[in-house]
Amino acid sequence: QVQVMESGGGLVQPGGSLRLSCTASGSNFSINAMGWYRQASGSTNDLIVAITKDGTTNYADTVKDRFTISMDNAKNTAYLQMNNLRPEDTAVYYCAASLTLPMRSPIWGQGTQVTVSS
Repeated sequence: QVQVMESGGGLVQPGGSLRLSCTASGSNFSINAMGWYRQASGSTNDLIVAITKDGTTNYADTVKDRFTISMDNAKNTAYLQMNNLRPEDTAVYYCAASLTLPMRSPIWGQGTQVTVSS
């Protein structure tokens, strides 16, 4: 059974930075893509960034040039560096791991709250 555990998040002022981490673990699994979705209050859960083990990345326009995803293949761990955060980035961020990209039936992390407020 595969588990996805994420950490990071919290409260930050506008213009600040945060880093999220996400690790996939378990036996008999193969993860080739990891990424983050986010869901703001009253909104849908949308994919904002993803990366494959060969280094291919996808960014939503709303986070491009501010967020950077990276992955340590040996550790099955992805990192999301979020810079120049804005109030509209406030949401619950869910890590997802998948065999493929686009993600199909991803395995979800527990979610972490990111709040951008002065």
